[in-house]
Amino acid sequence: MREVVIIGVGCTNFGEMWDRSFRDIFVEAGLSALEDASIHGEEIDALYVGNMSAGKFIDQEHIGSLIADYAGLASLHVPSVRVEAACASGGLALSQGVLAVASGYHDIVVAAGVEKMTDVGTGVAIDALASAADREWEVLMGATFPGLYAMIARLHMHKYGTTREQLAMVAVKNHLNATMNPKAQYRKEISLGEVMNSTLIADPLRLFDCSPITDGAAAVVLAPAEIARKHTDAPVYVKASAHATDTISLHDRRDITTLDATVHAAKKAYEMASIEPKDVDLAEVHDCFTIAEICAIEDLGFVPKGKGGPATEEGMTALDGKIPVNPSGGLKACGHPVGATGIKQAVEIVLQLRGEAGKRQVGGAEVGLTHNVGGTGGTAVVHILSINR
Repeated sequence: MREVVIIGVGCTNFGEMWDRSFRDIFVEAGLSALEDASIHGEEIDALYVGNMSAGKFIDQEHIGSLIADYAGLASLHVPSVRVEAACASGGLALSQGVLAVASGYHDIVVAAGVEKMTDVGTGVAIDALASAADREWEVLMGATFPGLYAMIARLHMHKYGTTREQLAMVAVKNHLNATMNPKAQYRKEISLGEVMNSTLIADPLRLFDCSPITDGAAAVVLAPAEIARKHTDAPVYVKASAHATDTISLHDRRDITTLDATVHAAKKAYEMASIEPKDVDLAEVHDCFTIAEICAIEDLGFVPKGKGGPATEEGMTALDGKIPVNPSGGLKACGHPVGATGIKQAVEIVLQLRGEAGKRQVGGAEVGLTHNVGGTGGTAVVHILSINR
């Protein structure tokens, strides 16, 4: 297998883009990534695009062809594949791109993600997101997506003593990080009290415990190491790409406070990269709800099970902590355009490893991890990136 390098990254602003189309934003992200990599469209061998639900959000399917067409690649007949794994669509698109380059099947690959979520009413958007759960055995029985994560939170609090304040601290931290990210949807600090007193959504989760509805796109350019040298003086190596699944519904899980797909994907990734959790300098994890970040740092092995709440409270995951988590602001504050999130995580890690993250820069970062989840854990994708070969 060949070494895979990220040679270019691009990302739009995240937010509510009333005056921009689905086509506009994916073209912007892709062009930005190509410019960063100093390559032309004629050099691209394939596209892998993460997208969860364009059929519901913009009433458009056949996304692979659409993107190739409006990216100016249709006349070149470049293969373009739409990848879907709910909220992990972007992470899985990156994984597919990595496999294509590592195997030698393609040389230059663009892995991207895009979602335009605000062109429909809130009810339609909520229903589209609910399709990431088991429609027949959860959603039709009355379970909402926040409600499912609320069950995880409530049991985690019961088993491990996690507090309501510790959940809120995840949101406070990530909003603070987002104030330093010009791409973020919410660049405003919030207080513990504001989180605790925001509108109740599904007990114990409140409005400020939940990631927003977001428009946005992101892209990365992948190449084998021997070609990458021609395009960049700051290569970022993909040391591991791992994907695991679990039951789509919570009621069939061994333990709903542990996302076993994350545990297994992380174990594979650490083995592939020949590192341990303690070797990771920073991480972008899937904090669709505040409890999700607490579970993630446990399931990724950064802290023992049940210690995610205290670790957050003690500042371990802060920008200047032992393991900075979500320096971009995470899904919670940077935003969560579901198909694009996994790619945006990789963009953030690349910027951090290059030393280009501005005020949110993590000093001395050499190894970064991304963690992207579909639904309540039916899919998990973990990547490990490094500036070291």
